[in-house]
Amino acid sequence: MSLTLRRATPADAAVVAEFNAALARESEGKELDPATVAAGVRAALADPAKGVYTLAARGGEVVGQMMLTYEWSDWRNGWFWWVQSVYVRPDARRGGVFRALFADALARAAADPGVIGVRLYMEHGNAHARATYKSMGMVEAGYEVFELYPLPGR
Repeated sequence: MSLTLRRATPADAAVVAEFNAALARESEGKELDPATVAAGVRAALADPAKGVYTLAARGGEVVGQMMLTYEWSDWRNGWFWWVQSVYVRPDARRGGVFRALFADALARAAADPGVIGVRLYMEHGNAHARATYKSMGMVEAGYEVFELYPLPGR
């Protein structure tokens, strides 16, 4: 069966939230609060400025997803697109789903003269993901991510 890509709609909120929870569980060993994830997905689907999900489907069934968010670089006077919330259902892995989602994102980025690069972050110990991203031509940027979460008092 061929793979089709499409932009997620509010009707896809449940599968996107399910995939996000599975991603956190599988890649980081974290259990996310279902109500919070569902609300976050609905917020993104209602406001493309927060991010855009692309879904991959086979036979009408969603088998993978990728979210793009946006960061303005004043140093480079352009947009970086951040690849986030990448998930491919276990039974669809090694079948070109991520490759298709990533190629679609790169084609859209290349078509937008304001986009200067694509970035992503991953869990440190995820050797399989590291190898996949390198095989796609990505290089380690030399940055480490720090966070303060949750904010004090929240």
